Amino acid sequence: MFGRPVRRGPARLRRRTTTLIAVGALTSGLLLSVPQPASAANLVKNPGFETAGTGGDGMPYCWEKSGWGDNDFTFSTVGGAHTGSKAMKVELTRRTEGDRKALITESAECAPVVSVGKQYDLGLWYKSTTPDTSLTLFRHDTTAGWQYWTDLKTLPISANWSEATVRTPEVPAGTDRISWGVSVYGTGSATTDDYTMDQVADPIPDPVCTGTAEQCANGRWDVLPTQNPVRSMHSVVLNNGKVLLIAGSGNSEEMFEAGTFTSAVYNPVTGTYKQIPTPKDMFCAGHVQLDDGRVLVMSGNKGYPSADGTVGYQGYKDSYTFDPVTETYSKTNDMNDGHWYPSATILGNGDVLSFGGLKEDSTGSVTAERWSDAENKWLPLWQVNQTWSYWGLYPTMVLMQDGRLFYTGSHTFGNNIPGTGSAIYDYDANTTTQVPGLQRKDERDQSASVLLPPAQDQKVLTIGGGNIDSNPDANRLTDVIDLKSANPAYVAGPPLPQGTVDLGNGKVPQTGAQGKMYVSAVLLPDGKVLETGGALHNRANPVYESSLYDPATNTFDPVAADPEARGYHSSAFLLPDGRVMATGDNPGNGTWNHNVSVYTPPYLLKGPRPSITSVIDNEWTYGDTQRITVDRPIARAELIRPAAVTHSSDPNQRFVDLPLSVDGNNVDLNVTSNPNLAPPGWYMLFAVDANGVPSVAKWVHLQGPTALAAASGEAASGHVHSFADSLEGKVVAPGKKRAAAKVSPTVAGCDRHYGSANVCVPTVFPKTVKKTTAARCAWLKSNDYGPLKINGKDDLLRLDRNGDGVACGKGDGKR
Repeated sequence: MFGRPVRRGPARLRRRTTTLIAVGALTSGLLLSVPQPASAANLVKNPGFETAGTGGDGMPYCWEKSGWGDNDFTFSTVGGAHTGSKAMKVELTRRTEGDRKALITESAECAPVVSVGKQYDLGLWYKSTTPDTSLTLFRHDTTAGWQYWTDLKTLPISANWSEATVRTPEVPAGTDRISWGVSVYGTGSATTDDYTMDQVADPIPDPVCTGTAEQCANGRWDVLPTQNPVRSMHSVVLNNGKVLLIAGSGNSEEMFEAGTFTSAVYNPVTGTYKQIPTPKDMFCAGHVQLDDGRVLVMSGNKGYPSADGTVGYQGYKDSYTFDPVTETYSKTNDMNDGHWYPSATILGNGDVLSFGGLKEDSTGSVTAERWSDAENKWLPLWQVNQTWSYWGLYPTMVLMQDGRLFYTGSHTFGNNIPGTGSAIYDYDANTTTQVPGLQRKDERDQSASVLLPPAQDQKVLTIGGGNIDSNPDANRLTDVIDLKSANPAYVAGPPLPQGTVDLGNGKVPQTGAQGKMYVSAVLLPDGKVLETGGALHNRANPVYESSLYDPATNTFDPVAADPEARGYHSSAFLLPDGRVMATGDNPGNGTWNHNVSVYTPPYLLKGPRPSITSVIDNEWTYGDTQRITVDRPIARAELIRPAAVTHSSDPNQRFVDLPLSVDGNNVDLNVTSNPNLAPPGWYMLFAVDANGVPSVAKWVHLQGPTALAAASGEAASGHVHSFADSLEGKVVAPGKKRAAAKVSPTVAGCDRHYGSANVCVPTVFPKTVKKTTAARCAWLKSNDYGPLKINGKDDLLRLDRNGDGVACGKGDGKR
């Protein structure tokens, strides 16, 4: 996997322990004996290294050594300074992994004091012989202590003294001091001098409400006048701002038998749809945007379950790409296995990994698949690492900053995988390590998981869920994990807000522990997460509730709810204009909601929006500085990867912070050097003002690892940190090779003895429904099921008491 060495387990951990350097606070009371060249407003002590330290390690006053990994290095105070007589040189002469840093000492005496919510302009002068240098920032949390914050800027090679400036993000809550300096993570050296730090003046215009007071507080939903013409359960935002809506057979056995497979492209600007010839039943396929903007669509539905339920769904091996320019599908080579409900995660080199799903014979696929970006094909089985594990259906696999995958515990249908329910998978080492803490891991069916803004923070939120096998009330659980921890574990988050639920006789307030499954979670350009839609039970009882989750405060704020039911097969996703579009609902009675809703968040009702008036170049490379112009001051800018969502799952959704260097209306954006934080492809670029109001997005193309070639002819690597390196969970190595995993044909939670394949009579009714024919038939009627044909001779749910072959017909509901 790109940019990541194979991990060797405990031996590597011992090596890290011996190579980590962290020098404590220096003796207090020292005075600066030499005048400093920096300005009087400068918050950095000893910014030119002119005052010697007393720690015995040769470091200047208020500066310390830090770093990790297997490398040979030197720290030295040298002459030839930018000003004065001294500069600091950090050099790596051999490197296998890790970095070395010269940082402001993490002490109350030396580390600059900061104010929550403020931003600071940082500057330094430097010379460098390696492209692998980064300005790295740490913060002191008043509760948790010192911790990594973010990488702000990659410093290009420079033989002569060059100035580098960058603006911090807003200081998070609980932070009182920061430390920063330059990391060197490749062979070569960086020499620095004359550090500066100044607080940014923050004239914030008062927001002007442009709607009603209710709308300005909670946003507004509008149901569009034109319905979605297809039963789309897959939504992919294309790099031209249009939306690909894939239905395939649309969960309709009649359409499948007729060979009627559909897709449409929606244009948000004109509000129009164009139906697209669709070559195969892509119902419940996997999908992801490739480096070049095409959409890779993998597997789909080869066949519906048999009428008696003895044969389940089947997945085919076929794979296609969709071209946004020609709006056509093209066939690729086949996958090695069938995968109905597969995962799809793009890697830092543009490859795609896929796991799980059902094979052509309805068994569970244990075959891992890898799409090669370089070869534009699925690799043969022998070229792909295999654990022979069954990951289930639509397992949410999030790419971590070091190239490993985090299985969040969100999945589709039934119980979770064995173990703790979440895990870290190391493709290179081909090992899986269990991660603890996920609450009620077997009731997270069609929960939603997102890598929280910004991606650099490496935190994941998991929301809600249920279980179609046992069919309890869906839950209000949320869990948050910090993958920057040495041994990360989920911790309980705040409970989901409750809304109203339609139990068949109108909407009533939710009570007790009632939450929702079929959750949609959407990253917004103001750094919050919109969670919306859902239902209380297996394909029944829609929940009307939406809220905004704020990662900075770990809180939910209830907002306006979508007026449309959005349960099974619904999707919600961000549009380039900052609104959120929601489609679909496919309850158990087989119907489909063709109405489309659009949410206008409160940030679009706060007055004029900032505008990106120019983007100098829309072809970006890792470690770049890219200039844009804006019409008024902005507080942040970010890249948001466009949605490719189905069944509450969009593992590639991410928000990547772009630290700013500001010169009036000219803003230089500093692009991460790490492709694992922002995998190659097309992104929406938003500029956001101090009130959280975003611009309309511009599209930029972030290129793959070949773009990292340095002037020296050597390829640069992303700055990878030593996060999640002390995992204590159970480690599972590859198991014995096998062909498949056994999976019940009732995996979808439907009893096929009743009705058609389109109709889902639950194998288990909600606990509030008595186990009598009358109660069950009453529940089915309240959820708009009509009379149901009995398939075969079995009536396991006792719905045909008079034996006329029709469930819940005349005379059946009296007992």
